[in-house]
Amino acid sequence: MLEGWFSYLILFWGIILIGSFAIGGFFMFRKFLKRLPKADGRSDMDWEEYYVERTRHLWKEPEKELLEELVRPVPELFRDVARHKIAGKIGELTFKENANAITQDLVIRGYIMATPKRDHKFLRKKLTDMQIDMSPYEHLF
Repeated sequence: MLEGWFSYLILFWGIILIGSFAIGGFFMFRKFLKRLPKADGRSDMDWEEYYVERTRHLWKEPEKELLEELVRPVPELFRDVARHKIAGKIGELTFKENANAITQDLVIRGYIMATPKRDHKFLRKKLTDMQIDMSPYEHLF
């Protein structure tokens, strides 16, 4: 039987390994649930991709820069996923409103709707720094 520090090392390593598998499995399961088709035959991720592709040509440079500025605090590992999710929500709003171009208003509303409430504090600070009036968006916060 193993004795001393080596048995504790093996036990510690086993706990770390099981914990890592559990965390990875949790995130993989969340992604699996997003890929499941809904009643309309498309998954949440399919709709997101659909809206991004349908509105790709409507993005102008200032709106792209605003979106980049808003996703900057997201850790780099998750930034692409966050940007795509927010762009999908912005595209959905654009598509539903039959807008001819993506505007600053659509970017801000899409960001608010696509992100969890804990991220809204950052958005409020950022909009204040950029001197953008938040009053039209208060009902979305």
